[in-house]
Amino acid sequence: MQNEYLEVVEDKRLSRAEIEALSRHGKPCRLLRCDLAELDLSGLTLTGWGFDSCTLKQAELMGTKLQASVWASCRGGFAEFVGSDLREAEITGCDFNNGNFRGANLTAAKVLRCKLTGANLAEVKSLNTSFEETLFADARLPNFSFRKVVLKKLDFQMADLRNGDFRQAVFEECSLRDANLAGCRFDGADLRGADLGGVRLFDAKQFKGATISRAQAGQLLAELGLNVQ
Repeated sequence: MQNEYLEVVEDKRLSRAEIEALSRHGKPCRLLRCDLAELDLSGLTLTGWGFDSCTLKQAELMGTKLQASVWASCRGGFAEFVGSDLREAEITGCDFNNGNFRGANLTAAKVLRCKLTGANLAEVKSLNTSFEETLFADARLPNFSFRKVVLKKLDFQMADLRNGDFRQAVFEECSLRDANLAGCRFDGADLRGADLGGVRLFDAKQFKGATISRAQAGQLLAELGLNVQ
């Protein structure tokens, strides 16, 4: 995505007032290596803005309009994105561990090589959202839909995936190890590229209609203490 930026601000600790003033010009700005830690940016309109190598630890962006924004190599542990508008955003190489995205709009957003360990993505709007090479360990994604999506290098280890829709999804180098899969649907899914370690056999009915490998079948049976010859 190539946004036309009004101004590039580099290596600066910014205040809400300064960002608000920049936003009034109507064109997006690019922030490079800026410090936004613990800053309250809730409710601002930052459509199309660029955030490159910025620090956003514990920043508050609740209800912030960030449609078509571009994020690269940012660090924002425990940042609050509750109810924010991230439609068509591009988020690459960012660390938003334990971030709160509850109720955010991620429609048509692209998330690549990110760390979302422990993040809360409950009630997120995710139509046509693309995730690739992303760490979701211990994250919360209840009722999330990955239907008909090709999942590449996603790590859901110990994640809360309750009631998720994985129908006709294809897993490539993914992990579902020890994830909470209660109520998930995998009809028509190709799970041969997923680590199913820790999946109990009483969950196996959820995989009805899915494709698994012989090794994975043996792994599921081993959960019952059976020796597969």
